[in-house]
Amino acid sequence: MTAATILDKPLGFALTEEQILIRDAVREIAQGEFAPRAYEVDKNHRFPRENWDLMGQSDLLGLPFPEEYGGSGMDHVSYSLAVEELAKACATTSVIYSAHVSLCASPIFIFGTQEQKQKWLVPMCQGKKMGAFALSEPGSGSDAAAAKCTAVLNGDHFILNNSKNWITNGIEADYYLVIAQTDSKLKHKGLVALIVEKGAPGFTFGKLEDKLGIKGSSTCQINFEDTPVPVANMLGQIGDGFKVAMVTLDGGRIGIASQAVGIAQGAIDHAMKYAKERVAFNQTINQFQAIQFMLAEMQTNVDAARLLTHNACVAQDRGEKFSPLAAQAKLYASEVAMATTVKCVQIFGGYGYVTDYPVERYMRDAKITEIYEGTSEVQRLVIAASVLK
Repeated sequence: MTAATILDKPLGFALTEEQILIRDAVREIAQGEFAPRAYEVDKNHRFPRENWDLMGQSDLLGLPFPEEYGGSGMDHVSYSLAVEELAKACATTSVIYSAHVSLCASPIFIFGTQEQKQKWLVPMCQGKKMGAFALSEPGSGSDAAAAKCTAVLNGDHFILNNSKNWITNGIEADYYLVIAQTDSKLKHKGLVALIVEKGAPGFTFGKLEDKLGIKGSSTCQINFEDTPVPVANMLGQIGDGFKVAMVTLDGGRIGIASQAVGIAQGAIDHAMKYAKERVAFNQTINQFQAIQFMLAEMQTNVDAARLLTHNACVAQDRGEKFSPLAAQAKLYASEVAMATTVKCVQIFGGYGYVTDYPVERYMRDAKITEIYEGTSEVQRLVIAASVLK
């Protein structure tokens, strides 16, 4: 069975009334509150804490989780729509949101005990605590089994040592899902997933990274020096770390696909508006066939990326295998976002190359979607493994 036929039931993509309400509510917040300060957040590399607080007040931070844990009980299509709307306005805010929900809250919900969910998931859904995910290291990214961050069992604690890189929500988070190695000889079978809380002894932060895009998101290295972590903070059992990481990344890829769709759509929206206003050779440039064809192709590609993303969301909600579908969505959406934002800069001409207009920011923000939560090359491997099995 190939990736294209992994779902044997036809899918419908007409949004429900509830999904439309979620989309429109997030759009109003994002365009009204987040878009106006996106330029300043990017320019000053400032973490927009006020955006986080507003998302918490708006009950967005627990959107796809059951009400018993403080969530809203919505489906993953609704979550995808929320991420997209945030990304259209401010990619920084969308990745803060996606990393919190997909990469930390979601694995706690999937793998955590009832006690763990009450302890960590509930305050995360309420917006009282922020989550982060720590898998990549200075010497390993795509190869999770090569982790050098060690977790040595000592009584009722693990002792963590070494570093993790590229941590989204970096110094701002409260809870960190850390994938560490208990026995290097076991490779991926020795990995463990631990929730480490900010303030733990020996837990420190490296410098904030100066990034090409999503500049307001807090990205840094985290370091552990004989950091004790209770065994009670382990998700699953010793050896389950690799499974936790892979399942987490599957969900995370849907979040990044949604972000990529939002970045691309936001850039197109700006380009369309500009094309209707910019005059050249005595007519607005949207009357030139060259511009019309660019906009037509871009919108078609973004709509296709959105459908692939919602396809993966539906599979996830059904409890069906969605790993290759998430990889398809993330691969296609991220590459569409990069190509689309480059063309949007072209439509703006020289103005697209300066910060007076937002499309250069969209272009810079788009690039990371081809890299994090698995590079485009890794997505192709995942898809190929499904197609060729």
